[in-house]
Amino acid sequence: MKFICVAAVLSLFCATTYAGQQKKDTLHVKHQKIAAVAAYAAAGNQVGLKSALADGLDAGVTVNEFKEVLVQVYAYCGFPRSLNALTTYQNLLEERKAAGISDAEGALPGPLPEGKSLDFGTANQTKLIGVPVKGGLYDFAPTIDEYLKAHLFGDIFARDNLDWQTREVATIAMLAAVPGLEPQLKGHINIGKHNGLTDSQVEAILEIVRVQVLGKENTSSFPLGKENTAYAQYFIGKSYLAPLTKDERLNVPVANVTFEPGCRNNWHKHTGGQMLIAVGGVGYYQERGKAAQRLVPGDVVEIPPDVDHWHGAAPDSWFAHLAVTCNPQTNKTTWLESVSDEDYQAATSEK
Repeated sequence: MKFICVAAVLSLFCATTYAGQQKKDTLHVKHQKIAAVAAYAAAGNQVGLKSALADGLDAGVTVNEFKEVLVQVYAYCGFPRSLNALTTYQNLLEERKAAGISDAEGALPGPLPEGKSLDFGTANQTKLIGVPVKGGLYDFAPTIDEYLKAHLFGDIFARDNLDWQTREVATIAMLAAVPGLEPQLKGHINIGKHNGLTDSQVEAILEIVRVQVLGKENTSSFPLGKENTAYAQYFIGKSYLAPLTKDERLNVPVANVTFEPGCRNNWHKHTGGQMLIAVGGVGYYQERGKAAQRLVPGDVVEIPPDVDHWHGAAPDSWFAHLAVTCNPQTNKTTWLESVSDEDYQAATSEK
């Protein structure tokens, strides 16, 4: 189920043509399509990936350009994600061919430079980053240093049918789509800028990931329900409510609550306690005086009676949980103050 229409956002980035007639700070249409494909592949969302690949092919990205991107996924997100993405792509191309659609193959990479991959890979890495990379972690684990230089920056980045700036667009999108990779994301944003990306173009890549990839799909299999207007005064941001219990005789009220990215409810407490079962996206739960708990599908939170707490979505992800009302005959909710932007940011920042 789609949560929102992103056409209005993407139109900001799609106002120019594939031929390159765009303002200096506008992300090229080809790069928009590659960013979306790279992020969907990294996130493992095959449904979104298939749609993004078709959209990109229709916009003029070549078959071999997308192949290069999806092969590169393995270097940053592992072979399983890359292999799944390539399988989705292969199936899509077969479907398009059967439907009479002829996609441009595009250029194949030329031969690799002469010499050892370690040597020209080291040179590539230095040019990409602007300074030689050595010491620290790479002295601690010299094997990873060799693999990075010889294979990633040698064997992969030396394939010349994608330029380095395009490869960095894809890499930034991949890393932005996977939680916990913020240090690497920051590093590749700097590399992207060193290779010609502007601040506005980097933000456009991140916005595509936030809105189109992470924020577009309802990863919960439970119904979205209606906009939660009855309790809107107790929420920052938009939420949706879908009551699930049909038979009141069961005496177990359960509802699916869905939060848009950044949405959270106020501090509050229940006289009879509550249970939360995460079923989609990434969210947070915090009790007064304690560190916030990151929630992903399958996590269960048992909230004791009369404990001040709040819960909601991560800044860059939708979140859905089942809310189970305990002791419903006597359970009353007391709503308290809102969670400030400063407290929310502190609670949801990666430690």
